[in-house]
Amino acid sequence: MAYADHSQGSSRTVSIVIVALIHAVLGYAFVTGLGMKYVKKAAEQLNVVDVKEEPPPPDEEPPPPPPDQPIEPPPVVAPPPIVQTPAPAPPIQTVRTPPPVFNPVPVAAPPPPPPAPPPPPVAATRAAPRGAPGSWLSDADYPSRAQREERSGTAGFRLEIGPDGRVTNCTITSSTGHADLDEATCRLLPRRARFKPATGSDGQPMADTYNGRITWRLPE
Repeated sequence: MAYADHSQGSSRTVSIVIVALIHAVLGYAFVTGLGMKYVKKAAEQLNVVDVKEEPPPPDEEPPPPPPDQPIEPPPVVAPPPIVQTPAPAPPIQTVRTPPPVFNPVPVAAPPPPPPAPPPPPVAATRAAPRGAPGSWLSDADYPSRAQREERSGTAGFRLEIGPDGRVTNCTITSSTGHADLDEATCRLLPRRARFKPATGSDGQPMADTYNGRITWRLPE
């Protein structure tokens, strides 16, 4: 009994498997055949259009070059004037200087002045002319040009006399107004005038001076 049940169950299983395989094959065939049918039908309905490419347009000839035109020089533009900006003044720095410190410096007392020179010796006896002073000059001493031009005048003079009584120098103290008459006065008097020398308080001869006047008159 037990063996019979086992054999019957196995046969049933095999039958089910075979039936399943048959269904699978039929289903595949159906799906495949039906798909191909619809594909062929769709392909027959498609219209094939042959698209031809249009040839490219012919190359256009380049336009002729424009005629040569004279090139005008660019206009002369004056440069803008140079504006000089004044430089800013340097800042003024104020420096505070401290006030100077006053340090008194002792000043040495000036030296005493030198003693005054002794006064010149005073002549006890003044120098005196030997002879008359009017004889020192004559009409022959009159300058010829002054005589021709009829010029005359009075000259004041001072004579310096040495210890020997001779005149060492002559100075005009007041002019005649004519240079040739003044020059003749101091040129002739030192040679013509003679004096007794002055003497000091000790009785010794000493230098002295003599002041006088002489008038130049035209000879008659």
